[in-house]
Amino acid sequence: MRNVLLIASLALATTALAACGSEQKPAADAPCKAEDFKVSGDFGAAPKVEIPACKPTDELIVKDLVAGTGAEVKPGTTASVNYQLTTFSDKKVLDSSFERGEPFDVENVGQAPVIDGWNEGIVGLKEKGRRLLIVPPAKGYGKGGNGIKPNETLIFVIDGVKVTAAK
Repeated sequence: MRNVLLIASLALATTALAACGSEQKPAADAPCKAEDFKVSGDFGAAPKVEIPACKPTDELIVKDLVAGTGAEVKPGTTASVNYQLTTFSDKKVLDSSFERGEPFDVENVGQAPVIDGWNEGIVGLKEKGRRLLIVPPAKGYGKGGNGIKPNETLIFVIDGVKVTAAK
């Protein structure tokens, strides 16, 4: 009897330890969540983005990776940002202001001539902050593509460089 209890206890402990040590990966048909995406790299440097094997969501996902310490982007302000665009379907970097070495200015945030995912997703970003945006097609380029595959989910890592008050 004692041996049976010992074996059962060891089996239970081994199972519990194995479960603690393994990182849960999302199922391929499960909708993506912010925590499924892994981003590495420091503020001011081009990030590395790991795209999970999950289903893109129809919702805009916004996650602060670095909180930031400066002025906050509000509707009507101008946000000077660095960004990297990666496509969800083929995991390719399509555009990067980090690579160009020049920030991009978003004037009149909320009404700026950029995709809706940016007008909504950069509000609240602070200077010296880094943010992850997962932009569904409806808030990106949609069916038109605009040089991007139609109905593509877009992954942006955005660094807040400078915020200027509305004029």
